[in-house]
Amino acid sequence: MSGVRYLLRRLVLALFVMLGALTVTFAISHVIPGDPARLYLGARASDEAIAAVRADLGLDDPLPVRFVRFVSNAVQGEFGYSYRTKRPIIEDLAERLPATMELVVLATFLAIAVGVPAGVLAAARFATGFDRVMRVVSILGVSMPAFWLALLLQLLFFLWLDLLPLGGRLSQTTSFLHPVTTLTGFHLVDAALTGNWVAWRDALAHAILPVVVLATFPVSLALRMTRASMLDVLAETHIAAARAAGLHEREILFRLALKNAIVPTLTVLGLVFAFSITGAVLIESIFKWPGLGSYMLDAILNDDIPVLFAVTLVVTVIYIVVNLLVDLLQAMLDPRIRLGESSVG
Repeated sequence: MSGVRYLLRRLVLALFVMLGALTVTFAISHVIPGDPARLYLGARASDEAIAAVRADLGLDDPLPVRFVRFVSNAVQGEFGYSYRTKRPIIEDLAERLPATMELVVLATFLAIAVGVPAGVLAAARFATGFDRVMRVVSILGVSMPAFWLALLLQLLFFLWLDLLPLGGRLSQTTSFLHPVTTLTGFHLVDAALTGNWVAWRDALAHAILPVVVLATFPVSLALRMTRASMLDVLAETHIAAARAAGLHEREILFRLALKNAIVPTLTVLGLVFAFSITGAVLIESIFKWPGLGSYMLDAILNDDIPVLFAVTLVVTVIYIVVNLLVDLLQAMLDPRIRLGESSVG
């Protein structure tokens, strides 16, 4: 029963956060200088054409009516048209969002697969040479500028070693001879599902460098968080009892201790996951990756206000969903969380 109440509390809170994001976005859209109809048609549009567009967009309706329509359209995924592409924004998002999500998912998986085990081993070998090396690596990863690392990796693996492509999602030859059939928007998944292994290998080669750059910060953060949490857990009495009982060290580290130590790391990685969606702007620009970040950058440069609002809302929804999933996962791993929540209520 406490688990159901915990889930309902989190769902209600998520709905309030979403409504607040919609309200703030709507308010900002009405204080920005400029006429949306003129921005859509351009500076040389006639007054008659502008008036017609204002009528089509409902810009002359009362403010409450526009807010209700704005919320209704946002819930249905209707974000209007881009000033720059003149296409429905939802179509642009359907093409761009999966490209960014492919990078972010791979980077998050890399953070968990590399950062968490490294943090566990660093804590298990506290004050040894390995621990010191991991601490230095984590500090470098957190403090290293992403653009500098991206350029350095391009210089090394493309220009000097000629092992990996410079940028893009697919090479022109592969796009022409072995095009990827779009099913999910994730090139690696779509190519594997259709058996297009030539495109799969090419997509993997193009994804390696941007994923490594995007994962550098999460990997370092996961390493530091896991190490700190593991040190606290390993000092508890039940770990000493487990060692006295003769349990294998690997079982103590990865089954007993990590289950309690992973909760703070998951919280941070959930936040980093949502942040990376918009934080990939610079990385996507450097690697010519046609994702949400480059789409947003183009919108900023061209005053494409509807695109900026649409991206903001989409990222907010992703942020809310990811945090809800992290909360539920934390409650599964540590029942004290949901019990404490229910006792407060």
